[in-house]
Amino acid sequence: MTLRVGIIGAGPSGMAQLRAFESARKNGADIPSIMCFEKQDDWGGQWNSSWRTGLDAYGEPVHTSMYRHLWSNGPKECLEFSDYSFDEHFGQAFSSFPPRAVLFDYIKGRVEKSDVRKYVQFNTVARHTSYNPATEEFTLTVEDLTTGTTAEHVFDKLVVSTGHFAFPAVPEFEGINSFPGDLLHAHDFRGAERFAGKNLLMIGSSYSAEDIGMQAHKMGAASVTFSYRTAPMGFDWPENTVERSLVTHFEGRTAHFLDGTKGEFDAVVLCTGYQHKYPFLPSDLSLKSKNVLYPGNLYKGVVWQQNTNLFYLGAQDQYYTFNMFDAQAWFARDVMTGKIELPSQQAREADIQLWLERLAALPDHNAEADFQSDYLRELIDATDYPPFDLDAVSQLFKDWMGHKESDILGYRDMVHRSVVTGTMATKHHTRWLNAMDDSLDRYLNGPSQDVDTGTLATVTEELSTK
Repeated sequence: MTLRVGIIGAGPSGMAQLRAFESARKNGADIPSIMCFEKQDDWGGQWNSSWRTGLDAYGEPVHTSMYRHLWSNGPKECLEFSDYSFDEHFGQAFSSFPPRAVLFDYIKGRVEKSDVRKYVQFNTVARHTSYNPATEEFTLTVEDLTTGTTAEHVFDKLVVSTGHFAFPAVPEFEGINSFPGDLLHAHDFRGAERFAGKNLLMIGSSYSAEDIGMQAHKMGAASVTFSYRTAPMGFDWPENTVERSLVTHFEGRTAHFLDGTKGEFDAVVLCTGYQHKYPFLPSDLSLKSKNVLYPGNLYKGVVWQQNTNLFYLGAQDQYYTFNMFDAQAWFARDVMTGKIELPSQQAREADIQLWLERLAALPDHNAEADFQSDYLRELIDATDYPPFDLDAVSQLFKDWMGHKESDILGYRDMVHRSVVTGTMATKHHTRWLNAMDDSLDRYLNGPSQDVDTGTLATVTEELSTK
């Protein structure tokens, strides 16, 4: 009987799993029967952005947390596919920190060159999963959102590739329910233009707070204040930006902080992270984890410890992204098809504990980059995924973090070298701080020669800063 594989989600992780099976097929292997379910109308997950917030056209929770003017906050050279380079896709060199549209085009390009779209049912949401231990089969109930009809499918292996940046974690603060200004979670943020001339409070001290705060600065916010729970980010912020300890309570527009200071604000953005949440899974199959580099209960960060027919992709915190999802997908594929034989549950648990002990001892961000590089190395060494220089990528991460420390507004103007092709990125035609048009065409081809009067002033300003 042909092995039956179900994949929930066609974002970068689900696309990686499809590509892993396609790679095996091209190399002459027999592959399983595959079905992939994606609740959006196209693949790409977070990168398939939407203007919608809250609920989508079908009343489903909006998946994407992407926003206008989002540019990569890490070098593209750190996420490059080893079997599909940026050079191959675009046919030209460009800068190291592209906007969302460019990266979306890139990840789509690889799967669109194969015949894997036929496996995906779009506008189809997973509703319920049950597992029969006697037959070792999953029964997955899905709903076609366009027709409202449900169907059941039976699988031998199930891959959860829905990501973990779609269900916001929203804390409570005394008095926040009466705050009269704009109040939203980063998940619902779609553009910083609304904050021009306003005093903005960002509650949080990680990547989304940093990035949305500097987007707001770029778009003309009067001031940006970061409120941290544990420690300040400590970057060399622009003059209108400060960090304060955690908010204790609100009184109208006034936020009070743990250090005894207070401030008046027009808007508050909660950059307080996301929940691992899988509403289509029963509790005994559902991962419960903080956003960490190695979630417990997943062997090699992929295989569910209590049921090795269940796989998670992209469930950890990430330095690497697209290429890590690849390494996980290749590993999951080989476990599913029996090419990789799993050790006993006791041996798997011992391996998980070794990684967790190492994780707990990591002293800083540089060590975290090395940790995830070693994790990828172990996965890649176990499969036929094309290897690449992980030590070089880890150094790129460290260089990037150093550039952020020295210039939080200018690190995206730095260039890096591809470890896949050796191509050196080129300086972008416009500094990130002045680049207001982040369309794919404008990014790759530069300022248009046919400029209407409405954009002439902006283009002139951008050119004058080069």
